[in-house]
Amino acid sequence: MDLQSIKQRFGIIGTSTALNRAINIAFQVAPTDLAVLITGESGVGKEVFPKIIHQLGARKHGHYIAVNCGAIPEGTIDSELFGHEKGAFTGASDSRKGYFEVADGGTIFLDEVAELPVSTQVRLLRVLEAGEFMKVGSSKVRTTNVRIVAATNVDIPKAINDGKFRQDLFYRLNSVPIHIPSLRERKEDINILFRKFAVDFSEKYRMPAIKLDDDAKKILIKYRWEGNIRQLKNVTEQISTIETDRLVSAATLEKYLPNTQSRDLPMLYTNSEDESLSERDLLYKVLFDMRKDITDLKKTVVELMHSDGGVHMSHDESSQVLKNFDKDYNIILSPENKIRHQEPSAEFPMEMEDQVFESFNNEKAEVIEESLSIQKKEEDLIRRALDKHHGKRKNAAKDLGISERTLYRKIKEYDIK
Repeated sequence: MDLQSIKQRFGIIGTSTALNRAINIAFQVAPTDLAVLITGESGVGKEVFPKIIHQLGARKHGHYIAVNCGAIPEGTIDSELFGHEKGAFTGASDSRKGYFEVADGGTIFLDEVAELPVSTQVRLLRVLEAGEFMKVGSSKVRTTNVRIVAATNVDIPKAINDGKFRQDLFYRLNSVPIHIPSLRERKEDINILFRKFAVDFSEKYRMPAIKLDDDAKKILIKYRWEGNIRQLKNVTEQISTIETDRLVSAATLEKYLPNTQSRDLPMLYTNSEDESLSERDLLYKVLFDMRKDITDLKKTVVELMHSDGGVHMSHDESSQVLKNFDKDYNIILSPENKIRHQEPSAEFPMEMEDQVFESFNNEKAEVIEESLSIQKKEEDLIRRALDKHHGKRKNAAKDLGISERTLYRKIKEYDIK
């Protein structure tokens, strides 16, 4: 079976390389009995891939059971998965088969597997290693021949470090890893998916399909889609049912996109009172102030070198001084991505953020023996603002571009009197 046939059979839409690779891995591993761990953000369509593995494998005539581990209460998850005996707990009026017993010879899909309690993880590990389990309230060992496909949107290595997920279970489940790309990683598929959903809803609600104008298409592609395909489908359905104009403009589309500032575009510094952006904006302001200080210092040195009463240097010496300033300036603002000489309201590309903060952690970044601690700079900036406004927090917060509540919290954090 070729790639296009698999997409048509399971309703997969898209042409991105990462998506095609995930499908190919699922197809290749389907005939085996290896455990598979599917990772990816919520809403990317992870639930489709266990079906590919089951239906294209030797177990296609056996049971296929999908279990949402996060939706089952911790007190009953063992009973659901492994079954229980009569009288095993209050309310157990009869014995019951669990999913692993029912699906013997088939496939179990454990969605949100990272939500399993640690005690249940121990039981699951035994099933993976020996195909054995015991019902709740029983001492009799039972066997099962079940293929396990698991999925999660959790960072498993971090969960292991936090003691929330067993490392040995991770290695058993991760025999074959399949990563499903987010919608941000497959931008070429966004418009195709939108058109498909628009046609589906036009048929469902018996109305003409909606279309996007050119500006709306650009917004659609640049938006971050934190909810991925699920969110895109939901937005398409809303527009299809609510809007009477079948040609959707950019302004109309933006009404249905929550938090439009989270589009995959450069971040702007503004004097916003938005609590969620205030700390980042404050750090950006610190960086721009540092840039301004270095530029002013450089200007002062140049003036001194050219003044009658200043320090007399040869042309080579003065050139070397300026080069040193440029070198230190570049250390702070990243040699590959210099911030343009502009005011703090200028664009600060999000992709430069990691490089800027990485520069601060670089031990070689010593600019005129000045401390490059972010916290120190933040504290100094707050003190200067409070001194400027004679201790009036409301005015200081407005000048800093943060909310008064954030300023109050920072004052307590740095013990500013």
